[in-house]
Amino acid sequence: MARRFALESGAGRLVLASHNPGKLREIADLLAPFKVDVVLASALGLPEPEETETTFIGNARLKAVAAASASGLPALADDSGLEVMALNRDPGIYSARWAGPAKDFAMAMGKVLDLLKDKGDRRARFVSALALAWPDGHCDEFEGDVWGEIVDAPRGSRGFGYDPIFRPDGYEITFGEMEPEKKHEMSHRAVAFRKFVAGCFA
Repeated sequence: MARRFALESGAGRLVLASHNPGKLREIADLLAPFKVDVVLASALGLPEPEETETTFIGNARLKAVAAASASGLPALADDSGLEVMALNRDPGIYSARWAGPAKDFAMAMGKVLDLLKDKGDRRARFVSALALAWPDGHCDEFEGDVWGEIVDAPRGSRGFGYDPIFRPDGYEITFGEMEPEKKHEMSHRAVAFRKFVAGCFA
């Protein structure tokens, strides 16, 4: 069973094991109802550990445990990416690295589409893994996913990363064409976050 925050006295501070201010805003907003003060790992001077694990959950756990150990506070980390079935689930945990140091996701999407040219199977899923680690070493893990297909060419300018080439099941539009509010209701990250909240706050 997941360890719960003591909501009756306020949940206190939580380190977000990331150096991304955009991610901080998103997580802080989501946790606002629970009176959690979220601080970025970079604001505490914590380094980003090398992601050496072979799974999304493994990398999320690695980052969360490192931040909790270094800060003495509970720490939340996430790892996410796109798995394309016909590409042996690539880019997978290397989703961001396929975009290179410049984070050129137009290039990364082009690579995916080029590799799929002669493939009949276009099934894919987005995966989000969350890990919540405590200073004593306890760690809870949550994973969410959303299935869909890779379209023939990028569509839409909303979202980020691989969103313009991913059409979720049950929809005719890509994540790149979808209103942000709608995507946030049913995305892989939303699924994982609901599990996290249910496990640690509900």
